[in-house]
Amino acid sequence: MRDAALDLLTGSTCVGCSRPGRMLCPSCRAVLPTTAVRSWPSPVPAGLVPPWATGEYADTLRALVVGHKDRGQWSLARVLAGLLAVSVRAAAGPPDGTPLVLVPVPSRPGSSRRRGYDPTGALVRGAVRVLVRESYDALGAALLVSRGGVVDQAGLTATERAANLAGSMCCPAPGLRRLAARRTRARVVLCDDVLTTGATAREAQRALSAVGLEPAAVAVVAATRRRLPEVGTVSPSHSGPPSLGPAPGRG
Repeated sequence: MRDAALDLLTGSTCVGCSRPGRMLCPSCRAVLPTTAVRSWPSPVPAGLVPPWATGEYADTLRALVVGHKDRGQWSLARVLAGLLAVSVRAAAGPPDGTPLVLVPVPSRPGSSRRRGYDPTGALVRGAVRVLVRESYDALGAALLVSRGGVVDQAGLTATERAANLAGSMCCPAPGLRRLAARRTRARVVLCDDVLTTGATAREAQRALSAVGLEPAAVAVVAATRRRLPEVGTVSPSHSGPPSLGPAPGRG
């Protein structure tokens, strides 16, 4: 009766099965992934840190991401944030007191302004709330900024994507100073909704490395179809959290 009333009032349907009512019905929510695995692109961009995803970018996961990012279904952010938290948890291991900094991969300049909404930033903020409830010392830090001159990636090959993104991100000093005031050492995880060729994640990793921040992993909700999980993988070991690096200003 509740779903029927929602359909009557809002005209909404489940993004997973098109059932009238909630944008994600209880049945589709119940089968969402609860674990994450390493999901390497093919080919793997040289030097990419381990990427973790809860599943393939298809079916319900794809519908959730597209609805949230491109169709204004912002109420899906909570579900997607929970899935992102699953990937971050797999990448970071159990809470051990080490500060965990989630850095969203930035959208192209103007994308969030056109949407009136920052989808990746919203997912990171939601994932931080989930992780804090689970006793992680977690915080989000929007350290990265995209420069202009990047074209739409749709239809580009992995090589073309890498060339398109080369040098397109930077890490301005003000954000680094704010983070350094809050944490002197941290484990850094790059966060995005989808991993495709890994070119965007690798460029974000390069920009952070350039200012002395070495990401430990990439965490995403989903990876595209040709990204195959490694069988039997385990959470990567960490010899210790990297420092926040040299003084800001090198970005």
